[in-house]
Amino acid sequence: MEKFGLSSSQVQESKAKYGDNRLVERETEGFWDKFKSNLGDPMIKILCVALIINVVFSILGATGVIKEGAPEWYESVGIAVAILIATLVSTFSEYKNENAFQKLQEEASQIFCKVFRDNQIVEVSINDIVVDDCVMLQSGDKVPADGIIVQGDVRVDQSVLNGEAKEARKKVMPDDYVEQDSSMDFLNEYKVFRGSVVCGGGAVMSVTTVGDKSVYGQIAGELQLDDDRDTPLKVKLSDLANGISKFGYIGGVLIAVALLFQRIVIHNGFEIARIIGYCSNWMTIVNDVIQALMLAVIIIVMAVPEGLPLMIAIVSALNMGKMLKDNVLVRKTAGIETAGSLNILFSDKTGTITKGQLEAVVFLDGGGKEYKSHEQVTGELGKLLSLSIRHNTNAMLSGEGQQLKVIGGNATERAILSFAAGKGEAVNVAAVNSIPFDSENKYSASQVEGDYNLSLIKGAPEKILSRCKYYYGSDGKRAEIGDGGAVAAKIDELASRAIRVLALAASEEKIAEGALPGGEWTLVGIIGIRDEVRPESVTAIREVRNAGIQVVMITGDRKDTAVAIAKEAGLLSDASSIVITSDELAKLSDEDLKKKIKDIRVIARALPSDKSRLVRLAQELNLVVGMTGDGVNDSPALKAADVGFAMGGGTEVAKEASEIIIMDDNFSSIDKAILYGRTIFNSIRKFIIFQLTINVAAVLISFVSPLLGMENPLTITQILWVNLVMDTLAALAFGGEPALKRFMQEKPKRRDEPIVSKYMWSSILTGSLLTFVISLVFLLSGFARGVFREDADNKFLLTGYFAFFIFTAVFNAFNARTDKMNLFDNISKNKGFLQIVALIAAVQVLMTYLGGAVLNCFGLVWNEWVFVLGLSVLIIPVDIVRKVIARAN
Repeated sequence: MEKFGLSSSQVQESKAKYGDNRLVERETEGFWDKFKSNLGDPMIKILCVALIINVVFSILGATGVIKEGAPEWYESVGIAVAILIATLVSTFSEYKNENAFQKLQEEASQIFCKVFRDNQIVEVSINDIVVDDCVMLQSGDKVPADGIIVQGDVRVDQSVLNGEAKEARKKVMPDDYVEQDSSMDFLNEYKVFRGSVVCGGGAVMSVTTVGDKSVYGQIAGELQLDDDRDTPLKVKLSDLANGISKFGYIGGVLIAVALLFQRIVIHNGFEIARIIGYCSNWMTIVNDVIQALMLAVIIIVMAVPEGLPLMIAIVSALNMGKMLKDNVLVRKTAGIETAGSLNILFSDKTGTITKGQLEAVVFLDGGGKEYKSHEQVTGELGKLLSLSIRHNTNAMLSGEGQQLKVIGGNATERAILSFAAGKGEAVNVAAVNSIPFDSENKYSASQVEGDYNLSLIKGAPEKILSRCKYYYGSDGKRAEIGDGGAVAAKIDELASRAIRVLALAASEEKIAEGALPGGEWTLVGIIGIRDEVRPESVTAIREVRNAGIQVVMITGDRKDTAVAIAKEAGLLSDASSIVITSDELAKLSDEDLKKKIKDIRVIARALPSDKSRLVRLAQELNLVVGMTGDGVNDSPALKAADVGFAMGGGTEVAKEASEIIIMDDNFSSIDKAILYGRTIFNSIRKFIIFQLTINVAAVLISFVSPLLGMENPLTITQILWVNLVMDTLAALAFGGEPALKRFMQEKPKRRDEPIVSKYMWSSILTGSLLTFVISLVFLLSGFARGVFREDADNKFLLTGYFAFFIFTAVFNAFNARTDKMNLFDNISKNKGFLQIVALIAAVQVLMTYLGGAVLNCFGLVWNEWVFVLGLSVLIIPVDIVRKVIARAN
């Protein structure tokens, strides 16, 4: 093999002179930038305007311009502090979780390249590549830096750089070539550029430009476009938010009108003369209008569920670390949200359902004789076997002796090369032409010259055997293969044992212009490869199917081999299960295939185009579709699917097309991704129950109070605290809910299913109406007033009511987080919930004793606390009764 690359000392010299391959990171939004952005929220702006007006009226009141009804100075201070705290807490939560999310993604998404160093091929991080490094490029790789081709040739997709989808061929630069073109000439047939994707062929590139000086680095700001799009869940949440906002706007206006009616009409005993006299004081009227508008704004702020987007960010970030530990990397939050709603999952077999640790375990010669290892194949046949394996592959050997290992290529290539690694006699040949493996054609070929002048072909037996008239005997002499019955029988036997096979053949004709050699071929033999089913995949497939998700295994194997593996994996469990080949699939019309999709369990001898077709037809049936893949040709199907699962060991282009990367290529990790998706959806639903219950109750009591001749029992600063509790703090509390196995027993959610279910509405209406009724009893009944100490302003009664409202919300949080009768179900797995609830309770108690006139809170004595907590806890038994009734129905 020709030697390439740098020594360790040369790497350090190059790094010192030219730098490494890191790109300057795009600046992210800092904490204070995010804080200023949150202050620009329309509702915060309205509150700030209201605050300024309040300050003005406080000054007018203090100077005697307004004789009565002017707000106290400390009320303005309270509003300002409440706005500041709410914005700071919200900003801190967003900043912390978004940065944690981004950091985890960057660490797990690191790209590694195959680089020649110290006369060996090693895997190096893309950031550590330096000028003059020699990098191996294979199908599916991303070009890591700008450079020139020094060996081989490749076809690359440069569309990310120049927008042209047409593949460009790149080849070795001649020694006498004089560059006259600019560095950004993408048509230069000798140059490759960072960011482009290798679509076919194999080559070695020498790096000429790294990091920000590369073409990609220079235009990276333009390339790093935000391609996030609204997910189905976000669309549902937006619809819900719009509906709630309308409720808030209408409620705010009605409450403002009700307050003015109370101040102007009810307060004056419905007497016309008194009303006219009251209205003659224009400053008082203006003050009342301002107070009504401020209250309306606060009600709208509380009703508008700005916590919903924050909830998604928090729950995604909190689950990101957990998922990464389970080998699931979320590239786009759309993926994990949608994974919980999958109806059908098309899964690759190799490395996903099976272990992916392919091992070549048997060799058959043309006469049907079986060899268990390469050492048993001796003489001339052994040489031809070594030749066929070593010189028609994308995999390579690295190291020597005990350090010898196989790298590059795909799993099948590595397994076959391992069969011959370090064994057999070396032959002196050089590859002069090749045809890379293509999943459509299912073969690869290489033409060699030297000790042997042959074209070597490797591929699916049905593609090879029909062209073979002869086979090589153990002495290397050719013999007629006849009808090939002995070999065919052996292949069928291996297939029944779940061993997949590839045929090796040779021809004395040359490869011409990418076409296979003509003439009569000679069979070298058949290689049998085994890939055992993962034990955990059997369990995971059963769980996914029990979750109502149809699993379809897609494989390039023969039908017999595919059936054997599918049975072992538990996919063929009933008589209606359909196993179909790519050829049979092609003969079906779209309408006929749609009728069969629900019963298909296995696609054998599959082509990449089959995947895209299956995704399209399943989506036309209104199914939520998941697709796994690892190769370049899988990318269209991965991108078209609702959720694309790329394998961690797959090509970079497949990863780019996916929403989720399965780092260990294991089906059980897909099972976990679906579970986390359902967990996030359920956590958001719990949050909505909690939030809407408070929303509806607060709006109802704020609307009815003025109509009953009372001031709003909750002040503006108190309502802002309620808003903080139900948005940011609640999002943190429910965001940490654990992933429970029972979620996998739920049916998949329909695309058009509303996010608020009937069960949720029953909980929301029960809780809010109960809170409203108890509020009326609390504020109007003589019994309640008898519990609290008497004073002219009812300050102890109103302090008690504020505490009641918050503690009712706290107790209802336990109701909302589970549909079980046991409110402490799995609560130990979400310690953050208990911490947040304890924090809310502690702050509420402190506010009661330290709030004073600013927060309109005054210390309660023990019997008043007993009354408050006794009424607050009533929401728990009432909701348990509701759950019993809901279950019965």
